[in-house]
Amino acid sequence: MKLLRYGPPGSEKPGILDSHHVIRDLSAVVPDISGATLLPRQLDILRRVDLETLPAVTGNPRIGACVSGTGKLLCIGLNYADHAAESGMQVPEEPVLFGKATSAISGPFDPVMIPLHSTKTDWEVELGIVIGQPAKHVSEADAINHIAGYCIINDLSERQWQLEGTGQWIKGKSCDTFAPLGPWLVTTDEIPDPQNLDIWLEVDGHRYQNGNTSTMVFGAAALVSYLSQFFTLHTGDIISSGTPPGVGLGQKPEPVYLKPGQVIRLGISGLGVQEQQTCLEELPITPAEHSSIAVAEGRV
Repeated sequence: MKLLRYGPPGSEKPGILDSHHVIRDLSAVVPDISGATLLPRQLDILRRVDLETLPAVTGNPRIGACVSGTGKLLCIGLNYADHAAESGMQVPEEPVLFGKATSAISGPFDPVMIPLHSTKTDWEVELGIVIGQPAKHVSEADAINHIAGYCIINDLSERQWQLEGTGQWIKGKSCDTFAPLGPWLVTTDEIPDPQNLDIWLEVDGHRYQNGNTSTMVFGAAALVSYLSQFFTLHTGDIISSGTPPGVGLGQKPEPVYLKPGQVIRLGISGLGVQEQQTCLEELPITPAEHSSIAVAEGRV
């Protein structure tokens, strides 16, 4: 199944893509693509639904992040050997783990905001692993039973804030819109081998990343098992599993970073395609400015 969420930000509805690529509304079946909806028993119920009986969604609605209510967005660094090499770092002996604030999550076609004062905003296409059944101390062999499905994540990064200051990577990873998610959550029955998926990213039509998940150092099952040894992975938690080579930081003879007005396009075989246009983040409007605008528009 290809599960998705559509509608304005904050008011998304659950949907499912039928065999004709028509979005069908799931609102009468589940409240959202989150929580109990992602548990194995509920996914089995959804598989038995006759999609032709569900309302077709007309028009061209905004597609939101494919999962809501995520408690933990966990990221794995240097998980492709060739990406570690381009970063000038050693292939890790165990997964490199860092966090990304869930407030960074956005829709797969929403604009990506380059933060104020950013000079080194970078791209990273990654395979997202979405937890279904909670996992604690699970074996690698059993890990697949705890995965609801997979999705695309653009793990955007501000490299100066990530690598050149003090503190941990999270501040360079968690800017608003730095985790476009989707377009779909594709359940595991449609992705029998997550370690054989083509994965790519382009900026303004130039392909920078072109890899395959077969070169991951630690595969999806290994990551779920590993992380579950330290804390419970809850339903809806997401693991962003690392990126292949070709990020802006690794370009030669010098790094290439994102600028306003560019188009990022990325995809993973079987999981769809994302596309974002970059824009410069704007300063928030103060209460005084809100009042001035209201006066100017004659609302007060």
